[in-house]
Amino acid sequence: MTEQNAYQVADWNGKSGEYWVANQARLDAMMAVFGQAAIEAAAPATGERVLDVGCGAGATSLELAVRVGASGHVLGVDISEPLIGRARTLAPPNAPALFQVADASSAELPEGAFDILFSRFGVMFFDDPVAAFANMRRALKPGGRVAFVCWRGAAENDWVRLPMGALKGIVPPPAPPAPEAPGPFSFGDPERVVRILTAAGFTDIAIEPFDAAIPFGAGGTREAAIDDAVKMAFEGGPLSRVLADQSDDIRARAAAAVRAAFAGLPGERSVLIDGATWIVTARHSV
Repeated sequence: MTEQNAYQVADWNGKSGEYWVANQARLDAMMAVFGQAAIEAAAPATGERVLDVGCGAGATSLELAVRVGASGHVLGVDISEPLIGRARTLAPPNAPALFQVADASSAELPEGAFDILFSRFGVMFFDDPVAAFANMRRALKPGGRVAFVCWRGAAENDWVRLPMGALKGIVPPPAPPAPEAPGPFSFGDPERVVRILTAAGFTDIAIEPFDAAIPFGAGGTREAAIDDAVKMAFEGGPLSRVLADQSDDIRARAAAAVRAAFAGLPGERSVLIDGATWIVTARHSV
């Protein structure tokens, strides 16, 4: 296991996994529109078999299971034991879906078993993405198809851009990650995505932009919704890491600045932020 994979496993079985489980319903609701767009791109048919990579708490796996029906099958894999546990709890009885704790980049997946390789924000964290996609490709039938959604750049996504921009002059900016370092925005360059998939043995690669508003924070009033958006920004994502060791005074100044940034956005019962993604499709080369 590489150092990066070891970090991801530890994080998603620790702080990040616990945060997602505690906020599962709202986080899945925030991501639903992107998962739905990727599912439409995958176009699952009755009886097909789907591998859902980085399935989290299983929201997309269960939607895919509805699409393929009782004669189909969905295998959801994720490195997070807490999230897989949550997925198993949420799965209806007799749903044609199973959930497994596994690293799809290296797991011994059944060869040629799946019609579709799918992911909602689960494929940007591999230390060696070419090797990871080559491993997942072996699980696809010849001619099988790929459909996933991934974030574009951080500067296009308000959930990072707004709170981090609000911190200017309050805390020093963190060093930017290397452009191709594993992370949520590592597939922001579409040319890199094409290179990775081509090297891993895929063809017919298509990458289309998909933008949508994300309901970030919720409350009975606009003020309550803004307060909740600030709370979410402080609890998860890059802001929480930047402020982890800061003083109470710095954190208070940061909270005021972030709140002002969110207050400039539309929404009455939630704060609507911009989400910018790619919908990527491809095929197993025959």
